[in-house]
Amino acid sequence: MDTIDTLTLFMELYLLLLIWSPAPIITRSSETFYRSPKSPTKPLPLTRLDDEATVDLSVVIPAYYEVERLPIMLEQTIAHLESVNVQRRNSAKKGKGTKTNSKEESKSPPRTYELLIIDDGSTDKTPELSLSLAQSTYPQIDIKIISMAENQGKGAVVRHGMLYSGGRQLLMVDADGATRFEDLEPLWDAMEEITGGDEGGEGVVVGSRAHMVKSEAVVKRSFIRNMLMRSLHTLLLLVGVGHIRDTQCGFKLFSRPAARKLFPHQHLPSWMFDVELLLLAKAQDIPVREVDVEWHEVGGSKLNVVKASLGMLRDLGVIRGNMMLGRWGVGKGRKVKVE
Repeated sequence: MDTIDTLTLFMELYLLLLIWSPAPIITRSSETFYRSPKSPTKPLPLTRLDDEATVDLSVVIPAYYEVERLPIMLEQTIAHLESVNVQRRNSAKKGKGTKTNSKEESKSPPRTYELLIIDDGSTDKTPELSLSLAQSTYPQIDIKIISMAENQGKGAVVRHGMLYSGGRQLLMVDADGATRFEDLEPLWDAMEEITGGDEGGEGVVVGSRAHMVKSEAVVKRSFIRNMLMRSLHTLLLLVGVGHIRDTQCGFKLFSRPAARKLFPHQHLPSWMFDVELLLLAKAQDIPVREVDVEWHEVGGSKLNVVKASLGMLRDLGVIRGNMMLGRWGVGKGRKVKVE
């Protein structure tokens, strides 16, 4: 192949990269406001990631046609968070007035939290159901419902939720409830170890299902899904995140300082956005730790395996190509544009 042929091939690949690369993620003004049980009709402004933290934990829940699965997931999530706080209050009462427990008490006050349900343009009443549940069942819980102006994809929705969260730590979790929410605690402990309890510390803790490869839950999945999982890991070795055994588990915890260094630089709106985030963390030496979580398959998935497989190949190529050419990466994030 001579120089001209090589140059022609490069230009063709570059043109293909430009065509496949997603358009800028645009934030609509209406998406920077939320409704809640305390303000169901008048939207209120969301906290921005650049602002000071307002709660200990933000739970970011991307939702797309989740009328059936979201109520169960919310019940499990809130039950665990409230249970932890009851235990912490009881522990504080028992230790009150004793020198031996005062230090432990000061470290374990009730955990303040908010739940952000971000609807990705559903037309099945998902946002209405979310608000109704918040009003009727969880009126005392800080639940914020955000509606995207149009469907953009899971990556765009998670990015938006992170950019407009108030937590010192920020958890992304799928609306299907497939990951046991109680496994937040080992993720939380791992984050404390990474940051040393310093609010300025950077860290990412990734929920991992890799230990379940031979478990009944994974074996019972379709042959195509399992083949997709194995193929993905092989490709991730080539992309540069093969050190992470499970990049796609929808259960990840970010410290606020780490989130500030990651999500403004995220470009991918589709379901492979996790890989881009992990590459951004690797490039900035942000510590990433995997923690085993329990997981089970939940019916009602919107994933089309064939379409997802083709999209996976395209997106991994887009990530790798853009980062190699310096179009994406640290310092290459698009300023959050609000229209």
